[in-house]
Amino acid sequence: MNRLLARARAGIREAVKPLGDTAVGAATVGLLRAARSFDPDRMGSLFSRVARTVGPLLREQKIGRANLAAAFPEKSPEEIETILAGVWDNLGRVGAEFAHIDHVWDYNEANPDPNGRIEIAREMHDRFHSLRLDGKPALIFASHLANWELPALAAVAHGLDAAILYRRPNSASADRAIQKVRQVNMGTLIPAGRDAPLRLAQALQRGQHVAMLVDQYLTSGVEVTFFGRKTKANPMLARLLRQIECPVHGVRIVRLPGNRFRAELTDEVPPVRDAAGKIDIQGMTQAITSVVEGWIREHPEQWLWLHRRWR
Repeated sequence: MNRLLARARAGIREAVKPLGDTAVGAATVGLLRAARSFDPDRMGSLFSRVARTVGPLLREQKIGRANLAAAFPEKSPEEIETILAGVWDNLGRVGAEFAHIDHVWDYNEANPDPNGRIEIAREMHDRFHSLRLDGKPALIFASHLANWELPALAAVAHGLDAAILYRRPNSASADRAIQKVRQVNMGTLIPAGRDAPLRLAQALQRGQHVAMLVDQYLTSGVEVTFFGRKTKANPMLARLLRQIECPVHGVRIVRLPGNRFRAELTDEVPPVRDAAGKIDIQGMTQAITSVVEGWIREHPEQWLWLHRRWR
C-alpha cells in the first residue's frame, strides 16, 4: 500500500510539473512585460521599496546577517543592518533594470554623455580596447555586485566577441523568456551544465572572450580563503586557463547615485603557477577570489550576501 501511495504521489507530481512550469513562465513573461511598460528609474524605486519591505521577512535576511557578521566582525549590529538594507535595495533595482536590460547600457564611445547612465574612465576605456585589439582570447570574471548583468553588456559594447556562462532558471519557460531579453546584446550565451567547460574551451580556441560569475559557493570546488574564512569556490576559470593560457581580467560594475553605474576593468591578473610551471588551480582561484573580496569591501551593500557563502 505504501509503495502504491508513493507511486501515486510521484505520478501526480510529474503530471502537475508542466503546469507549474507553464505558470512560472507565464508569470515571468507577464512581469517582464509589465516592468517594460514603465520608466526603469521609477520601477527601480518601486522594486527597491518592495524588496526593502519584504526582504527582511524572508529567511535570506538571517543568512545575510550571519554572513556580514562573519565577514565584518568589527562592525556594529546597526552597521550590519544598514548594509543589509542596501543589499535589498540593490536587489530590487536589479530586478527592475533587468526588464530594460537591452537599453540600460547607454555608453557611446564616440561621444560619451556626461549625463548618461554609464560612466567609464578613460583608463578603463583604453583597457577595454587593448583587450579587443590584442588578438588573444581572454578569461573575464565578474561577481554579484551592483547589477551583475551589465558586465556582459560592457564586453559587447566595446566590441569584444564574448561567450557568457549563465545559470538557467529551473523553469524552462522562464528560461526562454529571460534568454529572449538577454540575447539582445550579450554575446554568445552558454548555459551551465556538464558540457559547459568543453563549450567554453572551444570558445577560447576560437579567440572569444569567455566571461563568468565566480563568487558563489560550490560544494565540489577548491578551498579558498574569503574574508578570512575557508570556503569553496568554482575552479572552472583556473582549469580553463590551464588548458588555454590567455589574459585574465576582472570586470565590476559599481552602482552610483542617480540610477547610474561605473564600469571598471582590472589590469591583467598574473597567472599563479605550481612548481612544475603549470597553472595552479587552487592558487589561481584564490587570486581571483581575493580580487572579488577587495571589490566587496569597497561596496558591501552592493553584493548579494543572501546565499550561504561559508558552510
